[in-house]
Parts: sequence; structure tokens; C-alpha cells
Amino acid sequence: MQSLKSTLAGALSALALLGLSACSTTSPDVIKPGDAQRLSQVADAVVISVRPVVVEGSQSGLGGGTGAVIGGIAGAGGTSNPRGSAMAGVAGAVVGAVVGNAVERFGTREDAFEIIVQLANGERRALVQAQGNEAFKPGDAVILVTTGGKTRLMLAPKPGTTGR
Repeated sequence: MQSLKSTLAGALSALALLGLSACSTTSPDVIKPGDAQRLSQVADAVVISVRPVVVEGSQSGLGGGTGAVIGGIAGAGGTSNPRGSAMAGVAGAVVGAVVGNAVERFGTREDAFEIIVQLANGERRALVQAQGNEAFKPGDAVILVTTGGKTRLMLAPKPGTTGR
């Protein structure tokens, strides 16, 4: 019985991790449905610098809550003594909450780039976005696309091309 509970707890933890890791993205190649078919503002710029950064993962409480439930169930089932079972359940819930919170934070963490650009009017702007299908380097001509208050960066099409 204990082995079944351990296996169930492990499976639920893995499912939670998979679900949490798919929750959020800053990828410039992923467009949310609400941003499709919206007119966006565009601005031409030139890349000045690119540096790797990490976008810290989220802590919505979902990971901690899920971990607490799984840990509480696993802990409570560890003994047949009612008092010991309650104490083990509480301890399991606390440990599960801590572990679940860490799983959520690290599962939603994302490697990204901070890209500093200079606009045609001389203004400089910084943008953080995840690595997409395009790689940026200093001197690249780029376009800043702003939709619904969010901006993404893309390489400018070369003259005489269709941009595809």
C-alpha cells in the first residue's frame, strides 16, 4: 500500500511539473489568441548589445498547494497510528508545499536575452525576450512590434525580400 502511495505521489508531482512548465512563455514566436488580427505599432531600430538573462519563474501558489496536498496524503498514509498519521500528514504537507513551490518556480523559469536597441531618432530601449527562431547580434537591423502593450523584437527584412 505504501509503495502505491509513493508511486501515486511521484506521478502527481511529475504531472504538476509538466503542467506548470507549460504555463508561461516570453517567446517572440508565440502569439496569444487575443493578439492575433490586431494592428500593431512598429519601429525600426539597430541592435546595440545582447546579453543572456534569466526570467525568474512564477510563484502563483499552485505548486505549493499541489505539493501540500500530495505531501499531506503521502505523509498521513505512512503509519497506522492515528496521532502519528496526523503528525506525519502535517509534516508531509509542509515539506510538499516547499517542494511544490520550488518546482513551480524552477519549472516556469526561462532563459532569455536583454537586447538594447537604438531607434532611428537616437532613443535607446531595452527589451527582454526569450530566444526564438531568430538570433540577434550588435549591428542587426530590427523591428520592434508592439501589440497590446507588449513588445517583441524581430529581424528586419533585407531590402528586396518579402521577409519570409
